[in-house]
Formats: sequence, C-alpha cells, structure tokens
Amino acid sequence: MALKQTPLNAAHRAMGAKMVDFGGWDMPVNYGSQIDEHHQVRNDCGMFDVCHMRVVDAKGDGVRAFLRYLLANNADKLHLPGKALYSAMLRPEGGVIDDLIIYFMTEQWFRIVVNAGTADKDIAWMREQAAEFNRHLPQGDAAVALSPAGGGKLDRGAPQLTITSRDDLAMVAVQGPNARAKVWQVLPQTRAASEGLQNFQAADCGEYFVARTGYTGEDGFEIMLPKEKVEAFWHALNKAGVPPIGLGARDTLRLEAGMNLYGQDMDETINPLEAGMAWTVDLKSERDFIGKAALLANPPTRKLVGLVLLDRGVLRSHQIVHTAHGGGEITSGTFAPTLEKSIALARVPNGVQVGDTVQVAIRDKMLAAQVVKYPFARNGKGLI
Repeated sequence: MALKQTPLNAAHRAMGAKMVDFGGWDMPVNYGSQIDEHHQVRNDCGMFDVCHMRVVDAKGDGVRAFLRYLLANNADKLHLPGKALYSAMLRPEGGVIDDLIIYFMTEQWFRIVVNAGTADKDIAWMREQAAEFNRHLPQGDAAVALSPAGGGKLDRGAPQLTITSRDDLAMVAVQGPNARAKVWQVLPQTRAASEGLQNFQAADCGEYFVARTGYTGEDGFEIMLPKEKVEAFWHALNKAGVPPIGLGARDTLRLEAGMNLYGQDMDETINPLEAGMAWTVDLKSERDFIGKAALLANPPTRKLVGLVLLDRGVLRSHQIVHTAHGGGEITSGTFAPTLEKSIALARVPNGVQVGDTVQVAIRDKMLAAQVVKYPFARNGKGLI
C-alpha cells in the first residue's frame, strides 16, 4: 500500500529531507543533523509538518454535554473562547483510545485535534457516541445533567450534534523561543488576535486558526490553515529564517518535555492512571464519563516515572526495568541532547520512588538508572 503524503511532501524532498514510513505516512525524519535540529528548537525556533494530525469539529446543540461524557477530562473547565484542554478518550474498560486537545470556541463549536495513526478510529468512535447522543438529545438545561445514555426527551427541532473531519485543513507547528515573532512576521494579520494568548489558548483568525500549544516543551504556535495555502506558508517561514525540523528531533524534544506518545506510552490496553495522565482524568466531580467506572473499580498498581541512565548506554522502549518492587518496562527512551544523558519514561510498580536506583537490562548487561521526576527539560533548559 502506498504511503500517505501530506501537502508538504514535495517541499520536504526539495529541502533534502530523509523520508521514512511513520505510521503509514511518508514523513521527514531529519534534514541533516537531528541533534542540531533539536538544539535549534530549544534555542531559537523551527517548524514541523503536522498536517498528518486530524482536525475535527464538533458542532451543534449540547456539544459541551456530549464532550463531558466522551472525555476523561472535564469540558466544563473551558469557559473562555479559545481555551484548550488536554484529555484522553477512553474505552468503557478504561484503556486509552487516544489523547487529544479540545478547543472551546462557542457553545455550538468545539475543535478537536487527534493523532494521525488513530484519527479514523477516533472519528468512528466519536460518531458512534454522537449518534447515541442525538437519539437522546436533551432539551434546554437538562443537557447539563444528562449523559448520552441517560434518556431525556428528544427535541426534534434542535440541530443535531455533528462530528466533521476537517480534511480541508493543514497544520504547521512553529516551536521555540522565537517562534511567535517569526509567525507574526509571516502572518502579521494574526498578531492582534494571537498576541494576548496565554499557553493553551487559541484564536480564530479567519483563514488561520492560531493555537499557543505544542509538543516540544517550548513556546510557539500551531497554525491550522487551508491545505492549498500551506506550502506557500511553509516556504515563507523558511525564508524568514525558520528551518524545517524532522520527526527525530520532534521525538527527543517531546520526551525531554515529558510528553506521552500514543502507541508507546499508552494505548487501548493501558488506563491513563498508569500512563502519567492522572492530571487529565477528572474523578472528583460527580460527572460520569466513558471509562470512569472501570478506572474506579481498578486502582492503578503501576505508574509512569522518569529515568536517567547512570552508566554508559542508551535507553530504548521495551527494555526491562528491575526494581526492588518488581519488574517494569521502558515505554519511551532516547539520548537527550539538552541533557547529554540517556533518559526514558518507564512504567514501574507503585512502590518505586523518585531517587531510587533501578537496573535496566540492555543487551546482556544490567545498567544502573536513577528514578527522577519528569519533565526532563523545558523552555530551553534541563530540569534534572
């Protein structure tokens, strides 16, 4: 089967990118030195092709009530237009279908960004839940109290909740301490609306949707725009002094920032409480959500911790971790250019504590690693 291509595929090749198969997409892993690209983002800025991510618009009456039931985090936290929230979408058994970001725009419009490899599955699941919700569409204030499965009178005059995959949109991430200034240089028309954005906020600037979010631990913007305009935008950024950054540096940046990668650090077999995502799961409110009962019935016995290798070597995913409390496994590991050390996220028994020394099986050796609190680096600096 042919690999999928983003609208920037030709641009990557023209810029000398090394292309790889990334979950069925033909994507750039680097354009030269991966370590140089990493430092470029930490110290200045760089741009990432994230057109393979999927933008989804949830619209209609009761969309907040729908998301309140669909997501583990609570959409009721969102009141300011443009405010974003990170959340997991769970199976009834508690496993993670995907991690995603939602943006509250109006009471009839929430925007959702999901991962590339899970997009079709995510949208099918959302539409399945939306169909159930529409069958039991509550009226007026009842929408606050009812879950989609909670019954209620059907208001046939209300607009139905819709889930729309915005295949007409592309997305570019510009990350690093100088990222926002470079975006305003290229898109001056977005500055007035986006200059006052706090972290995890977005502004709808007509053709451009500008979000102060990212996946690197640095400041910057993620810009959604019409597909037919993304190549010109990419080249304009490059002309303004923003180099392209590949998936290799994207992975070392996100791991240093302590950010999960779906398919490695969590998936449908892992509940979010064992994936370092407890802060995204609202178990305190009375609100019901898909997977809540399973999480309450199965308290976590493992947790996600940071590791820094004390011996020489490189930590990689799937390496076995030996602790005084039992075995664990590295979910993501790499050499961290900012720290000049090998780091990892690892799922280990609950008894393991920050400061403990554990042993990691690497080939035929047992190497020592220290348990640390992550993130490892953010805002240009190492934190360990």
